[in-house]
Amino acid sequence: MGAKKFPELDPIIEKYRGKKGILIPVLHEVQNRVGYLPDDIQKHISRELKVPLSKITGVISFYSFFTTEPQGDHTLGICLGTACYVKGAEDLVDEVKDQLDISEGETSADGTFTLTVTRCVGTCSLAPVLMVDNKYYGNLTPADISGILEKYQDSSQEGN
Repeated sequence: MGAKKFPELDPIIEKYRGKKGILIPVLHEVQNRVGYLPDDIQKHISRELKVPLSKITGVISFYSFFTTEPQGDHTLGICLGTACYVKGAEDLVDEVKDQLDISEGETSADGTFTLTVTRCVGTCSLAPVLMVDNKYYGNLTPADISGILEKYQDSSQEGN
């Protein structure tokens, strides 16, 4: 069985081929194009750039912004830094898990949300904080979660 080809990635790879320090930029662009970095794409990048697969998987596992799993339309990031944790962020995590029937790092069945937890997001005065993509929601209680999720579920469904 031959190696899987990804012609849509060739322009990205060609842009960087032969240059130094290209692995992270290539992985970023590929993830932006595809949405994540599954094993078959990692192998393709390894072959095309002649970079050991172990180096690629090491970089992907080291940097939290890379993912090997499909992501939802929206990323929910709940801060578990000290200020947020003390003010009940763990209850927010539990509420999201219950409402979406997912665990940390998982994507909802409808593909709308991926749940992540973060350490400090630098908005301690708003603790506890939930980020949806790049928008911050602060001073939350578990009762606030439904309304926030509904806003994004409605906008995701409008595109269907």
